[in-house]
Amino acid sequence: MDLTELRSKINKIDNELVKLFCQRMDIAAQVAAYKKEHNMPILVPAREREIMQDVAKKAGPEMANYTRVLYSMLFELSRSYQSKRNMSSSPLHEKIAAAIESTPKLFPRAPMVACQGVEGAYSQIACEKIFRDPFIMYFKSFDGVFTAIEQGLCEYGILPIENSTAGSVKKVYDLMIHHNFSIVRTFRLKVDHNLLANKGAKLDQIKTIYSHEQAINQCSDFLRELKDVDVIAVENTAVAAEMVSKSGRDDVAALSSRACAELYNLENLAASIQDKGNNHTRFICISKKLEIYPGSDKTSIMMVLPHKPGSLYRVLARLYTLGINVTKLESRPIPDREFEFMFYFDLETSIYSEEFVQLMCELDDLCEEFKYLGSFCEVV
Repeated sequence: MDLTELRSKINKIDNELVKLFCQRMDIAAQVAAYKKEHNMPILVPAREREIMQDVAKKAGPEMANYTRVLYSMLFELSRSYQSKRNMSSSPLHEKIAAAIESTPKLFPRAPMVACQGVEGAYSQIACEKIFRDPFIMYFKSFDGVFTAIEQGLCEYGILPIENSTAGSVKKVYDLMIHHNFSIVRTFRLKVDHNLLANKGAKLDQIKTIYSHEQAINQCSDFLRELKDVDVIAVENTAVAAEMVSKSGRDDVAALSSRACAELYNLENLAASIQDKGNNHTRFICISKKLEIYPGSDKTSIMMVLPHKPGSLYRVLARLYTLGINVTKLESRPIPDREFEFMFYFDLETSIYSEEFVQLMCELDDLCEEFKYLGSFCEVV
């Protein structure tokens, strides 16, 4: 039998599969109507386990696992379709709709904004790109920025969330678990690190270099070439530049921005020393109040998933079913909860799409706990 004949047989089987799939989904819709009428949940785990065991047994040892994967997707499609048929507005969706209605059409120009570090920090540069004329209040730590928002000291806060070279800023993700906030915008800043020292200093004289741990990671190739130099992490790249300036020494330097060279009267011993030229840091702009501005096409959520096989698969399968693209997935351990993780998702979907509305109404069914972090657009 040649390939053409084999493909012809597959086509015939596929035709039958499509018909049977549509029939199955039609019956699933009838089941959804029955469940809605009798106030029954969409998900019945015992029923799914029973079917899964039965079909795996019928498939035989060689095909059992393949059949389980197929039916896992079938179950997810069925649940999604039933949820869509039974969908009613959820408290979260109503909250989002109210925020869309009440948020001003234009982004604020001159609010009070919290940034971590001191004058010249990359957070300040990002802040001045996001807002036209911001009033900036500086805090020593990322936690200080979150607290300033919660306590109403500042209307907005700017925080680095990930870098294209060094990856996620873990401390910020860990703090997200403990604080209440909403993301209202993100900004992608091109980062240019430079080795700054006091006037008259020479590269071969440098014995100690200060910078933020992310900047140190981003300049690892350059630092590896230096001999007998101590590299010390501090809370911020601008803080490092300020420390060097105040020291008056010619044997210390900082990895920092070009702006800090002029700001702290330092000399640039080596320019653009990051490992990759295309080095960007993504910043989030947070607020206490949920605000959703026009054009928002990205959404961030946090989820706690059961510690068992298939938990993450269920979520990803549902997102795939809805046609929602996942642009970021991060997991962090939950303090004091053994082997439990918080998952962070960045999703790409318009707030006005039917898929977005359906997802917001289905989140309760997908996980043990969830937190909606906001919908926003990203500027560059």
